[in-house]
Amino acid sequence: MKEELLALSGRFWNAMEKRDEAGMRAAADPDCNFVHIGVTCKLDQEIGFYTSGAFQPTSIVFHNKTADFFGDTGVVISDCDYALLLNGQETTHHFAVTEVYARRDGQWKLVTFSFTALVY
Repeated sequence: MKEELLALSGRFWNAMEKRDEAGMRAAADPDCNFVHIGVTCKLDQEIGFYTSGAFQPTSIVFHNKTADFFGDTGVVISDCDYALLLNGQETTHHFAVTEVYARRDGQWKLVTFSFTALVY
């Protein structure tokens, strides 16, 4: 089960990096919440940031990923460096990204994706 959840997380990250709307929708619940440094939003707005080019990932380096389970809830925490063009400006942050997945009808769906900047 751990490998399944980590693989789904990887597919979602890959879809974000490629600005692949269908891939993002396949992994996420339509009411999924996203929390960034400057904005919180739902899935449609998040996808819009990527497909419009407002968010253009340039590099994602994962240092560690863990998965834990709490009944029908799975939590993936990724320690990563995430570089992107943000409205045309290059930015890089070291993040802990918390991904919360709910298991419904035998399938995992992303319900919360939250970036926390790490300072150390």
